[in-house]
Amino acid sequence: MRVLRQIVSEIRGWSRNIQLFFLASILYQIGNGMFSVLYNLYIQGLGYNDTMNGQIVSIQSLATAIMFVPIGLGGDRFSRKRLLIVGALFSGMFLIGRSFDYSTSGLIWFAVFSGLFAGVFQVLAIPFLAENVKKSQRLKMFSYYSSLVLASQVLGSLGGGVFADLLHSAGFAVVTGLQTVLIIGGVATLAAFIPLLFINDKSTTPQTTHPTPTTIQSKESVEGVISESTGVVRESNVQLKKKDSRLIGQFVITQLLIGLGSGLVVPYLNLYFTNRFSVSLSGMSLLISLGQIMTIVSMLIGPTLAAKVGSVRAVVIFQIMSLPFLLLTGFTNLLVIASISFLFRQALMNAANPIHSAILVDKISDKRRGIANSLMQTAFMIGWATMGPVQSYLVTTYGTYWGYAITFSITGSLYVISSLMYYLMFREAKPAAQVTTH
Repeated sequence: MRVLRQIVSEIRGWSRNIQLFFLASILYQIGNGMFSVLYNLYIQGLGYNDTMNGQIVSIQSLATAIMFVPIGLGGDRFSRKRLLIVGALFSGMFLIGRSFDYSTSGLIWFAVFSGLFAGVFQVLAIPFLAENVKKSQRLKMFSYYSSLVLASQVLGSLGGGVFADLLHSAGFAVVTGLQTVLIIGGVATLAAFIPLLFINDKSTTPQTTHPTPTTIQSKESVEGVISESTGVVRESNVQLKKKDSRLIGQFVITQLLIGLGSGLVVPYLNLYFTNRFSVSLSGMSLLISLGQIMTIVSMLIGPTLAAKVGSVRAVVIFQIMSLPFLLLTGFTNLLVIASISFLFRQALMNAANPIHSAILVDKISDKRRGIANSLMQTAFMIGWATMGPVQSYLVTTYGTYWGYAITFSITGSLYVISSLMYYLMFREAKPAAQVTTH
């Protein structure tokens, strides 16, 4: 109860914008959580085969990836609040539409349209939070947000599944029960735009000031001061743009390596457990949910480690610590060991995400945070999209033991390379060596 009171007290201390954005995120993620788990079952219930499910997933992911960069550019140049409202509104509308349409063409087109708006929250959340909290509070707020996203998705997926089972027990047909839950999920996503309407929109355009001379002797002297000041500002802007471009390129490279490694393993963890250990679908769902819960806990611990060793070191430590568990998962033949090592790998690797976001917004100027985050998301998505054929070839060629062992090993190697590059490019002084001001 004391912990709960502390949490409630801290939430009350947040700005109104943050409270409203978190409420909108809860609604949005619960709705998407329902769809992520149940929509494939709904498609099967309509009589379509696995090929149709694959087409829908692929085309939706492609549509989302295409929109990452435009969303990031739009967020940097225009109002992030308005884009978030548009994203929630149209995402909800198209999800509801997907719950009613049975035709092949309709399912495909609704997947495309919902995919186009699915990346709005994913790209703009971090820049929005960054401009609404103090720099000293960013890491903690990013950790809270990442944990909230996972918790809301777990609540949506588990709650949606339980509700669908209850409807089936009450006499509803399976497809009707799934359709009802999907409609509720779409409505929850749509409702996310309501809290966003009351957010106080902040301008992201920096104010530029010029020095004013204390003594003005002539018109020429004033023009000289203004001209000199303008030249300094222009030079500063050019230097800042070059610095941002270099840093964004470095972030993208490390994220691409992580995406390539993750794309070999993470999308196929359910197949790994069912193929190697013949785990039931319910057991798999429980294991994935436990992994998300452990990730939430680790994300909340992350800021403490970052405060002790520095943010960059904390990211590298979390990623390196996950490697033994990754390899153990790939090589073991015991379900208990595979399950435990999977949970720890999941928690440790994902614990670095909010810290990584804090490093990004600290190093990139506000005008380019949106495009920086969108390019990183695109790089990660490219990794996922390109490694599918590689993974299937290795498992098909070498079997369910050595095939997965090889893919897990390649993933570990890519994680090591990415972590070393990340440390060398962004390393910082230890916190103890930094001057602390109050």
